[in-house]
Amino acid sequence: MNPQFRRLTPLAMCFGPQQQGSERSKRQSPVLQLSPKLMAAIEAGRTRLLVTGMVFSLAFATLGARLIDVTLFERDGTASVVQRAVAAKRVGDRADIVDRNGIVLATSLPTASLYANPQMVRSAADAARRIAAVIPGASEAELRSKLSSKKSFVWLKRQLTPTQQYQVNRLGIPGLQFQKEFQRYYPHGALLSHTVGFAGLDNQGLSGIEQYFDKRLREEGTPLALSIDIRMQFILTQELAKAMQKFNAIGATGTVLDVRSGEVLALSSLPSFEPTAAASASDDARFNRATLGLYEMGSVFKIFTTAMALDQGFVDFDDGYDTSKPIRAARYTIRDYKPKNRWLSIPEIFIYSSNIGTVHMAMEAGTGAQRAFLKNIGLLSAPSLEVSEVGAPLLPSPWREINTMTISYGHGLAVSPLQVAAAVSSIVNGGELHPLTLVRRASAEDIPARRVISEKTSRQMRQLMRLTVTNGTGRKADAEGYFVGGKTGTADKQAGKGYARNKRIASFVGAFPMTDPRYVVLVMLDEPKGIKETHGYATGGWVAAPVMRGIVERIGPIAGLAPRGADQIDDGTEQILVRIKANAEGHAIASN
Repeated sequence: MNPQFRRLTPLAMCFGPQQQGSERSKRQSPVLQLSPKLMAAIEAGRTRLLVTGMVFSLAFATLGARLIDVTLFERDGTASVVQRAVAAKRVGDRADIVDRNGIVLATSLPTASLYANPQMVRSAADAARRIAAVIPGASEAELRSKLSSKKSFVWLKRQLTPTQQYQVNRLGIPGLQFQKEFQRYYPHGALLSHTVGFAGLDNQGLSGIEQYFDKRLREEGTPLALSIDIRMQFILTQELAKAMQKFNAIGATGTVLDVRSGEVLALSSLPSFEPTAAASASDDARFNRATLGLYEMGSVFKIFTTAMALDQGFVDFDDGYDTSKPIRAARYTIRDYKPKNRWLSIPEIFIYSSNIGTVHMAMEAGTGAQRAFLKNIGLLSAPSLEVSEVGAPLLPSPWREINTMTISYGHGLAVSPLQVAAAVSSIVNGGELHPLTLVRRASAEDIPARRVISEKTSRQMRQLMRLTVTNGTGRKADAEGYFVGGKTGTADKQAGKGYARNKRIASFVGAFPMTDPRYVVLVMLDEPKGIKETHGYATGGWVAAPVMRGIVERIGPIAGLAPRGADQIDDGTEQILVRIKANAEGHAIASN
């Protein structure tokens, strides 16, 4: 090799001798000459580098195409990474459900779900054994089967706790990965399980509000505000649970309605269930007695018969009927539970809950008027409500004269308790029927309303319902200072083609304050048993009316209603009592 090249450093070979110092730069630069052998070697290197680059480029292009394929498409029904990520984002965006005051009723919390690529798992049996040891309830056999499959993606366990995720991660098993998901959480547990409902593993609404508003909860980020007041909900449920236990009932239900707006403030059905464990709950616990249950409600229907007769002019307060003799129709005999055996005025028929007097009113009005009135107040069709669990009334077919008689006092027509409460609201609020809603109304303006009775009839019914509590069958519902009014109801349950004498529905429906009603409350106990305290009775007046009183005394202060003395207001009931007494005395003298 030319001696001149031995002194050239790598830097000189790259940049030339002029960069090797000022003294060398003064000398004449040598002419670089390459031998043919070296030129051939350099050319071969360039060719190899070009080929290698092309191979790497092709490899990266192939890998990129595969990543796109795995990311955007599915294989064997398995969701891609992006699809799972998009799904997780959609689930994460599921909006909260809150009560009317902003208290969270349902929300989504981040969680991790375990999946695997079985093709990367070295030993399915060993991996299954180790995973089952750290995840309670996991089946080793099921895990082994999944990890032995030919698929590239299998779910192993959904919605792990942070501790479980940490323990699985510590195992260091190749092929295991975690997918971020969101789990629906219900801070109040079973308190609102029938109304709010629940969502499944993929956070898809499966019942209640969760199901009805599933699309809205998935696509909108703003919370869904319900009409429910969680404070009233707690009080209603607690009072029902105490009564259910005290009277050994198989179930109970109740509701609190705003009579001015149709908003449902509380809605309870017992027994209940934990929304996060709905799959393991019994059918009875998951059954919504308030909206799906259909019952013959008994004497609470006398509210509607009396309102119809008064509003349409068939009777007046001073009218009345002889109730001393039972009514016989075909094979039926209609009697009073506690007969007065005398002529009763219209107010007395209502206050003393006379079946005979109520039947006389219904027959004077006729079947057509009865059906039209019940339809007008929403008792002959399923109510429109924001849950799917809504029952349609069971109507007699054909609707004969005997049906008109028995329906007048609450037998022969089965409806849901919530329907009854809504109808009663229209009777006491001045005569307007508001559509029920479980969603908080944006404002008090433009609330849908349809007039069903006159304001005069509504005022008269408020007086009669108040007198029923002060002087009639509903005395135990009287919450001092809140002017409660209402009606008791007791009905034997159907059994085959007849009725079971030892199984009944006991209820009370009322409103307060009757001077200017704000709320309607309905309480119903399913198959209560009489106890020593009630002298063995299990009627609405003995078992349901006291529950009403307990609820009113507790939610009144929450609603900002202070108790008032009876001497602070004149509701007209004293004048009615005077007339009742005069009529009773007059007919007593006449009969003698």
